[in-house]
Amino acid sequence: MKAIAIAQFGGSENLQLMQMPEPIPSVGEALVKIEYAGINFIDIYMRGGKYARSNTYQTPLPMTIGMEAGGTVAALGDGVSGLAPGDRVAWCIVRGSYAEFAAVPAWRLVKVPQEVPLPIATALMLQGLTAHYLSHSAFALAPGHSCLVHAGAGGVGQLLIQLAKLRGATVLTTVGNREKAEIAKRLGADHVIAYREVDFREELMKITGGKGVDVVYDAVGKDTIDKSIRSLKKRGLCVNYGGASGLVESINPLELGEAGSVFFTRPHLADYIATAAEIGARANDLFAWFAAGRLDVTIDRTFPLADAAEAHRYLEAGKTRGKLLLQV
Repeated sequence: MKAIAIAQFGGSENLQLMQMPEPIPSVGEALVKIEYAGINFIDIYMRGGKYARSNTYQTPLPMTIGMEAGGTVAALGDGVSGLAPGDRVAWCIVRGSYAEFAAVPAWRLVKVPQEVPLPIATALMLQGLTAHYLSHSAFALAPGHSCLVHAGAGGVGQLLIQLAKLRGATVLTTVGNREKAEIAKRLGADHVIAYREVDFREELMKITGGKGVDVVYDAVGKDTIDKSIRSLKKRGLCVNYGGASGLVESINPLELGEAGSVFFTRPHLADYIATAAEIGARANDLFAWFAAGRLDVTIDRTFPLADAAEAHRYLEAGKTRGKLLLQV
């Protein structure tokens, strides 16, 4: 089969289209013929060696890249029930999706309803499940809460704005330009801050009357984290779930006290989809909202599998206006 793999950590130039053996599903696994693979920042972190010491997201070399895909079940390993060849399925947080086939633990697969196109289902896996756990679990938003969503026109940002509004929260968001501001406004953001034109913390404090917000969802990381912490209400929560500008290496504990006895967390999606029931509940919410017209899912661009390196460069350049996919 064809697959995109790396032999060593580094830049996008290390991504190579290779011929590899088609996997054979082991006990409890399903072989999936992949139609679409999702492109995410976690792929870039893995490619660059940022997770080389991670126990949650292991990165042994050589390594087939990709943590999210959608396709059809081609074969079943022993001990698998509830699935059949031909079923449309999607998944995330199993490495090896930039390929024609993948052997996936069956408990991680979700069946895709007929009313949900497979590209949409794929787009709702890693980024959709992330937006769901951020808004429903890491900080369970409710009416009366306010939140700051960084990068509101990005893949997670667009979904997170909408889920926060479904929860009844007031949403502030940062964007890089006027085009992205229009996207965020269309999706329901109450206040849009163009961070290249103003200091986002100063603008947020004006909007909130100096109080700050209950929670900041920060996937930008290095360039924003200090001001994100200082944008919180007393005893608020800063959720750092990515590092588009660079991973956050350290936080001074005293700074959390000085900012108002605030809290800081750096979660992994894997810990919020730890069981089949949890994955299914979150995915089914997302599928139902999409089918009911309550959730807008934007696919920015779809690249051929062979152009994975170009897709990574596009994501790293901050050009995205939604989800990026590979068509396998």
